[in-house]
Amino acid sequence: MRRSNLPQNLGFLLLWICMITTLFFLLALLFFIVSKGIRIISWEFLTQGPRQFMTQGGIAPAIVGTIYLTMGAIIFALPLGLACAIYLCEYSPKSFIVNLIRIGINNLAGVPSVVFGLFGLAVFVKFFGFGVSILSGALTLGILVLPGIISSTQEALLAVPQSLREASLAVGATHWQTIKKIVLPSALPGILTGVILSIGRVAGETAPILFTAATFYKKGYPDSVFSEVMALPYHIYALMTEGTHPIRQTEIAYGSALVLVFLVLVISILAIIVRQRQRIIYVH
Repeated sequence: MRRSNLPQNLGFLLLWICMITTLFFLLALLFFIVSKGIRIISWEFLTQGPRQFMTQGGIAPAIVGTIYLTMGAIIFALPLGLACAIYLCEYSPKSFIVNLIRIGINNLAGVPSVVFGLFGLAVFVKFFGFGVSILSGALTLGILVLPGIISSTQEALLAVPQSLREASLAVGATHWQTIKKIVLPSALPGILTGVILSIGRVAGETAPILFTAATFYKKGYPDSVFSEVMALPYHIYALMTEGTHPIRQTEIAYGSALVLVFLVLVISILAIIVRQRQRIIYVH
């Protein structure tokens, strides 16, 4: 009996080791960022713009720019990803072409972000003439996370029991009414999980906005979707690669990294709260 439990015990031990290792590195990362960045956090740092070649002042324009780009990307990608996943799961016939499309979507999720940046530069900045702007950056970031949103939405839709669809159709509901009233509410927590992961990726990307949206230094805030914008990821990159005042700029970079982590956490927590409420509503 003891021998038969040995593989199971070893498996649980391995799982515990992996979990503890993951938590250790996560906590170590958070401790490092907080210990380095908390020194410079102040009301002035959070509410004012940069001054004196970004060695004084704050990062308020970069915070606002990051929020604009993140929200713009999700607003663009979520409806498209949701519609595509609904078609692939609920309407498309089972064929070789559809399977090929699914494989292509999964492969696009692994394409390096710099490639999406070059695509955004060629298509949105130059071909459509949007220039280096919030619009170009948001569209590029939206395309970047679109495969992930499609894949997570498909998984959420496929996890809905087929019996719920059959019961809805049996009482006279149409296919679309079944999707709208039964399938989507059931799958919404899983869809929001994919959105949360997408928000984290969008907020932290540097390469795509480097070509399409971000500027090194900008006074004030953007006044339209065609304005250049400061963003926290690019701001951190610029500070760490610019060597005019390395000590001061390194401090500001760590403070910006802490603000970026906090911003992503706040947005993710809000999305998690919405997801939990939807689960409660669906259960009741």
